[in-house]
Amino acid sequence: MDFEERPWGNYTVLHTEVICQVKKLVVYPGKRLSLQSHKFRAEHWFIVSGKGKAELDGKEIELGPGDSINVPIDSKHRISCYESDPLVLIEVQTGSLFAEDDIVRYEDDFGRLT
Repeated sequence: MDFEERPWGNYTVLHTEVICQVKKLVVYPGKRLSLQSHKFRAEHWFIVSGKGKAELDGKEIELGPGDSINVPIDSKHRISCYESDPLVLIEVQTGSLFAEDDIVRYEDDFGRLT
């Protein structure tokens, strides 16, 4: 399993094959991922614990344990944790490329714009 620390939290790659990749993401309290899109993959987020807010193509959606959301290819999206406990989610990626260089960033709290 691949583990990556990020400024917003961390992720662990749980499973990878040609048609999909599964990650566990932990978003720290008060942090959020960059506003981004992907050209080659869609994502499905399932919230395991904590509460957060997804931004998807300009709409804000509150999410908690048991909630899920689909993120289509080319959609601008991000997720944030606004509570005192971390937000934990499972992300299932489908498409033709799962590399981190398939991220186009539009806004980023940590100076990582592409």
